[in-house]
Amino acid sequence: MTDDLAGLVERAAASTDERELAELRAVAEEEVDASVRSDDFRARALGYRALGVLDFRQKTELLGIGLVDPSPACRGAALISLELLSRDHPREVNAVRPLLHTIVNADDNAAVRRLALFCLKNGSPSRDTLVLLDHLTSDDEDAEISALAGRVVSELKKRAREAESRGSKPRKIR
Repeated sequence: MTDDLAGLVERAAASTDERELAELRAVAEEEVDASVRSDDFRARALGYRALGVLDFRQKTELLGIGLVDPSPACRGAALISLELLSRDHPREVNAVRPLLHTIVNADDNAAVRRLALFCLKNGSPSRDTLVLLDHLTSDDEDAEISALAGRVVSELKKRAREAESRGSKPRKIR
């Protein structure tokens, strides 16, 4: 079963045809559900990764489960899918923002923390996120995370200024 899903994910990643992607989603739906509930962390990670590659927007609640999975591979796969699904709209990131803050701030795995930072860049520039990112930029415990947090906070502030200049009303940034 995992091999079948891996093949479908590989085909979906290479596809640019929406119709083919929809067909692959229909074929993979049950396998994705079974994979994310597997006892094997490799199968769960593949299932979480499939959610983003196959553009399973109707199954984003499964990403929340993946974000708290005990396996860093699963958390990372869920974060990659979250980043893919949130590129066009911040809804998915905003829905799990507190969880992303916890991951960025306290996850034991630095790679998972960096992936969560990448996800936050696709969210709305909320004050709590900006404060957290500003704090992380001055944290010299991990220079790579500090640098990435600095780039993400700059991007979010820039986006907020642009929205404000267009007349949109984003949340106030102080």
